[in-house]
Amino acid sequence: MPKKPKARSHSNHRASRASRPTTPASSSQRTYTILDYRLERPRIELRQVRDGDTVRYEVSGDLSAPVPPIRESKYLGKQQCIEIYRWMLLNRKMEAALENLYKQGKVVGGVYFGLGQEGCSCASAYALEPDEWLGPLIRNQGSLLVRGFSPRDIMMQYMARAGSPTKGRDASSHFGDIQKRNVVAPISTLGDLIPVLAGVALGARLQGKNIAVMTYIGDGGQSTGVTYEGLNFAAVQNLGLVLFVENNLWGYSTPADMQFLIEDLAERAIAYGIPGVIVDGTDPCQVYDAAHEACERARRGEGPTLIEAKMMRMKGHAIHDAAEYVPKPLFEYWKKRDPIARFENFLVNVKKWLTPAEHEKLLAGVDAQLEADREFAVASPMPTPESAAGGTYCEEGCHEVKPKYGVPTVKSRKAPATLRAESAVHLK
Repeated sequence: MPKKPKARSHSNHRASRASRPTTPASSSQRTYTILDYRLERPRIELRQVRDGDTVRYEVSGDLSAPVPPIRESKYLGKQQCIEIYRWMLLNRKMEAALENLYKQGKVVGGVYFGLGQEGCSCASAYALEPDEWLGPLIRNQGSLLVRGFSPRDIMMQYMARAGSPTKGRDASSHFGDIQKRNVVAPISTLGDLIPVLAGVALGARLQGKNIAVMTYIGDGGQSTGVTYEGLNFAAVQNLGLVLFVENNLWGYSTPADMQFLIEDLAERAIAYGIPGVIVDGTDPCQVYDAAHEACERARRGEGPTLIEAKMMRMKGHAIHDAAEYVPKPLFEYWKKRDPIARFENFLVNVKKWLTPAEHEKLLAGVDAQLEADREFAVASPMPTPESAAGGTYCEEGCHEVKPKYGVPTVKSRKAPATLRAESAVHLK
């Protein structure tokens, strides 16, 4: 009989450590402090149980714990909070519309949802300046909205329509805009965006400007080798990378407790010598504050920051995945911590920044925009067959890549005379 796996808690309540050493307790020991913005530290355990030839998961712990309040932001005001809330609503309602379009057979490819992660996507991207850069992943559609893409852009993209950002050549989330919105397209090979965004920050610095660049990785994707290579490069070169590790508890059907032994993924910042921060990913104010401070560090030329956002992916890996492997009580626990419901209560009942009438007007405006964009996307034409022949590769004269921030400054060194005199060697 196989050995029963030991239950591990994804409560992450271990004493936190961080990337900057404090006064050593002894000559052979260093301690660290990790910033933790959370107002709750869940104490939940997930256990793998074998029944004959099948394996299932059981969850235990304090599943009836009260829902924590939204933490007051140190930087956001009334209007900014309302704007972020609207982006979150638009994000969720757009994904619901995409699910309906998929069921109607109008979506060509699959659909990847960020249900329960809207607060992280929208509030994080909101911290970037217009001339800074974003590299979203498949669940960060809210960040695309914040950066200027419309719901019709995203819906046309999934339906492979001619008016989509990729002109119908892709039926998923692989699109960006490097000309106006400063968005690098998602890369399916998880982790690869990290060195790409580090390179963007390096390019800006060579042009004389320190900027913040932001990208994301999941709890599963953070285990890839390129994640470490890219983050280590950013740390060594002191580049302004803001990396959100979205710990949504499941890497497809593998629980986070069976992916790594450390309690908090933010602890991995220690190995790079950079700050590590933990936030409740369902609290937009916590997410924004951590992102804002990380972006400010980047702009001062102080290097990268790793932010771990803890939350729950409330749907399967993609629309084809019913997530039957997730224990139902775990879904119920995180459903009570829905970021939109909590932020609505914060704005309407706690801060009273929105009256009930104003809230209804805001909802109606989001619905009207989404319906207009959905109708536009559905009525838009498919690409012509002959259009598939072009636009795949960069052709001569198709575009010119110009410096965005200034003329790159590179120190030139004169080669020694012995090297200049040598002829080229060709090896066969």
